[in-house]
Amino acid sequence: MAESELTVRNLFVARGGRPVLRDVSINVPRGEITALLGANGAGKSTLVLTIAGILPALRGDISCDGVQLLGRPPDAVRRHGVALVLEGHPVLTGLSVRDNLDAAALMHTRREAVREIEAALEIFPELRDRLTTAAQNLSGGQKQMVVIAQAMISRPRYLLIDELSFGLAPSIVSRLAETIAAIARRGVGILLIEQFTTLALSLTKRAYVMERGAVAFAGSCEELRQHPEILHGAYLASGQAAAQALRA
Repeated sequence: MAESELTVRNLFVARGGRPVLRDVSINVPRGEITALLGANGAGKSTLVLTIAGILPALRGDISCDGVQLLGRPPDAVRRHGVALVLEGHPVLTGLSVRDNLDAAALMHTRREAVREIEAALEIFPELRDRLTTAAQNLSGGQKQMVVIAQAMISRPRYLLIDELSFGLAPSIVSRLAETIAAIARRGVGILLIEQFTTLALSLTKRAYVMERGAVAFAGSCEELRQHPEILHGAYLASGQAAAQALRA
C-alpha cells in the first residue's frame, strides 16, 4: 500500500438494511485529480460519505497516507487530511461568508485560522467583497466557492468533491475547474464526482466507473475516451435497474 495515497480496499456499505457498496477498492494519489463516474444511484456519493466518516461501513479498509480512517468520526477524518465538498454547495445560510469561513477554522489556533482563511481567500478573491454578505444571498457559484474554501481551510491532503458543477453556469464551472486543477498541482489529491463526463475526463488522468454499487472500470481516462461503450454500458445498466425496481 502506497504511503502517499488515499486508499479504499474491499469496502462494503449498507443503507437502510440494503447493500449499497460491494467490495469497492480505489486509489487516490496525491497531486492528481481522479474521476469517479457513474449514473445516479451507482453508489458514488455513498462512497465519499463513507470515506469522510459520515456513513459507517460493514467492512473494508480506508487509509490516508498509511493512517487508518475507517471507524473514525468526520472531524477526525478531516484532521487527518481528508475534506469533503458536499453536493449542492451547502452553506450556513443564516451566517455571513466570514462566519462560514470562521466556522471551518475552529480546528485551528487563532493565528493558524487567520493564515488559512487568508490562503482560502487567495484561491477565491471574489469572496473578499462578500465577507459580510449572508451566505443565503450568494449565487450558486459563490456558495460553491465558499464550500471549497471551507474545505481548504482544513489544509487537506485529499479533497472529495461531490458534483462540482451541480446547478452552475458554464462560466462558473470553468472557473472552478481551473481552481481544482491548480489545487491538485499543489500536491492535493482530489476525488471528483462529476455529472458531466467530458469535463471530468478533461481534468483527470485516471477514472473509476461505478455500477450498482461496485467498480465496473478502473483505468486511464484515455481508455474511457477510446471505449465510450464502457460509460454508456454503466449508465444503461443503471437505467434498466431503476426500471426493474419501479416494476417490482
